[in-house]
Amino acid sequence: MRSDAQLIEAARTDAGAFRELYGRYAERMYRFHLGRSRDADAAHDLTAETFAQAWLARSRFEDVAGGSAGPWLFGIARNVLSASVRRGRLERAACTRLGILERLDREPATVEPEEIWLDGLDEALAELPETQLDALRLRFRDDLPYDELAEELGTTSQAARVRVHRGLSTLRLRLDSSKESRR
Repeated sequence: MRSDAQLIEAARTDAGAFRELYGRYAERMYRFHLGRSRDADAAHDLTAETFAQAWLARSRFEDVAGGSAGPWLFGIARNVLSASVRRGRLERAACTRLGILERLDREPATVEPEEIWLDGLDEALAELPETQLDALRLRFRDDLPYDELAEELGTTSQAARVRVHRGLSTLRLRLDSSKESRR
C-alpha cells in the first residue's frame, strides 16, 4: 500500500492516485466541515473545495509528516473554511449595504436585483467550459439536487459539486473583473 506522500507524487501524472487519496480522506474532511458548519450541504461543498484546492496544490506538497497527507489536507480544509466564513461575512455586509436583507425581512420576502447586476452575465456564461455550464444549468435552472445532477452528468455527486463550484467561481471572477473594468 502506497503512502499518502507517494500517492500525491503519483497524482502529478495519474489522477487515479489522487482518487485513492480522496478515498482515504473524504469522509474525515466531510466530518471536519460538518462539525464546524453544522450544515450537510455546506460541508459537502467545503469538502469538494478542499480537494479541489489540494488537487491544484499537489505539486507543492512537502512530506513533513512521515508520508501522511493528513496535516496538509486539514490545513487546506481550515483555509477553505476560513475563506468561506470571510466570504459569508463580506456577502452579508454587502447585502446589508444594498438593502437586500431589509427586503428579505418584509412580507412577502423579495429580492429585486438592479439591472446592472446582470451586465456581462451572458458573456461570462458563454465563456464557461461546457461541463461547468451544464452543471450550473442543471443545478440552478432545473433545480436538481446534487445526486440527480451527478446522474445526469454521468459522474459522482462530489464531482458534480466541484463542477458547480468551479463554474460559480469562474463566473464570480469574470463578473468582478468586468465590473472593475467599467469603473
